[in-house]
Amino acid sequence: MSSIATIGPVGSDSYQACCQYAPEAKISHFTRISEVLDSFTQGKEELALIPVYNTREGEVKEYFRLIAGMENCYWIDNVVLPIHLSLGALENPAKGGAPIHTIVGRSSVFRQCAEYLEEHFPDVILMAVTGIDNAMLSIAKEHKLGVAVIESEELVKKHNLELLDREVVSHNRTRFAILSKTPAKETGYDATAVITKPLKDRVGILADILGEFTRRGINILDLQSENDIKTQKLRIYLEVEGHIANKNIAQAFKTIESNIIQEDRALKILGSFPRVDMRVKKINFFGFIGSGDMSGWFADRLKNEGYKTIITGRSTPTTPAEMIAAVDVVVVCVPISVTASTIAKYGPLMRDGQALIILAGESENTIASALESTSQGVEIMFVHNLWGPQAIAMKDKNATIVRTPRSGSFCSEFEAFLYKHGADIFHDSAQKHDLLMGVGQKLPTTISVALAMTLKDHKIDFRDIGSHSTLTSLYGILAMARVHNQNPRTYAEIMATEGDGRKIVRSFAQNILKLIELAENGKISNLLEIMESNRKDMPQEFLRTRMKQAKAVDQILSQPNLKMS
Repeated sequence: MSSIATIGPVGSDSYQACCQYAPEAKISHFTRISEVLDSFTQGKEELALIPVYNTREGEVKEYFRLIAGMENCYWIDNVVLPIHLSLGALENPAKGGAPIHTIVGRSSVFRQCAEYLEEHFPDVILMAVTGIDNAMLSIAKEHKLGVAVIESEELVKKHNLELLDREVVSHNRTRFAILSKTPAKETGYDATAVITKPLKDRVGILADILGEFTRRGINILDLQSENDIKTQKLRIYLEVEGHIANKNIAQAFKTIESNIIQEDRALKILGSFPRVDMRVKKINFFGFIGSGDMSGWFADRLKNEGYKTIITGRSTPTTPAEMIAAVDVVVVCVPISVTASTIAKYGPLMRDGQALIILAGESENTIASALESTSQGVEIMFVHNLWGPQAIAMKDKNATIVRTPRSGSFCSEFEAFLYKHGADIFHDSAQKHDLLMGVGQKLPTTISVALAMTLKDHKIDFRDIGSHSTLTSLYGILAMARVHNQNPRTYAEIMATEGDGRKIVRSFAQNILKLIELAENGKISNLLEIMESNRKDMPQEFLRTRMKQAKAVDQILSQPNLKMS
């Protein structure tokens, strides 16, 4: 039986990484990395596992320096683990418990959760500890009310703390290095990590080092630089494709050391290991309720990522109920008007450990339906993709996400899928989403339909509009044409959405009537006063950006072949 030294208690991320790498191994637990490495170098354990990179923190440079100073130590493999951090306490403030005044956690966890803490707990005391297990024992033993912990869900449950919020950080993964006293053999799909000693100051040294790899056709996977703490001289960390046993790789390092840096033992080879992919997948199977084009669009792209998918609907061979029993994630993608009722119908069939992703345009009612109709162990997340099935890709397209307290690791993996494919992701509350959709979709659609009705009422020839339109007034005409030319059913669904978006349309209607009255009574000064007040409420950056966009559109619309006739 092998033995591994690592940091953290049973249930910690490092412990889980050890179990994943060597399930039968004996695991020795330490509170500090220096203790882990000391025990390993003294031969008490055959292997050591330490965290070296986090998608939120970046590289843990201190650990690279420690490894660089060790003899007969080789980085031989990696484990990439999704980090699922949760907030727990003895009592839930939302249920009448003591308000949170202090949050306990490891310093690395606080760095990973910086955005979450700033948004949700800007005024609490953050208490960083090295021995998180002992700290959690103390909270329970001394009955410390108002003291919360951010850690893995396993540790929160282990110490019988109430789970206040799950998966508080998205896109959070940690890479753990496996250290051994024996180098890893070549596999054919390897990478090599190297760190320089503190380098003498010389113009162009970094460019020359990179140029040597470029000249040899060696791909650089990672590059980091820092000033050495003691000498303040430059140190460079590199990870390149290929094994050190490869002749081309070995010669590149030799040339860099002798001809570019021109110092003996200037490079420390940390090790060669099988190449690592930070995109760890827990989901195997996606199932769609809704057989429309948008379901097919997402299913095709998920299949390209290696997931299995199945689409169900009224006329498919497999029923939604049969699909739900077989998949990890259920995606509801049906017309807006029936989304909530569809969820209410099929939500009770879902089991704990699954996730429900809602692809829709209205969030408040659909999320409420999901929370009511599914059990507590079902993950729930709302996603509004602001593009249609005609889009070639997600790159630079907007996607609004509403996470819930039940959004877990499966939800984060789907969000990571959107992120990887270039979607611009925005996180909203359900209420904020519906209000903004009232501004961004519900109101413009309503105006476009009303404009077409008005032109029809007055028997205006649509072909005459262009001759009397400025470029600015043409925007509304273009929107009207688009709404009526694409998919009227979709736009009708948008206009009929419920939630807070309705406030926007009604408020607009009231303001229109007010402006009509002022205009028809010749109250120009009052109208000007309103416009000046409006302009003051708009940030200058907003006005500059939107004017830049408008001018860009104007240039396109001014082209002779695009002018309306």
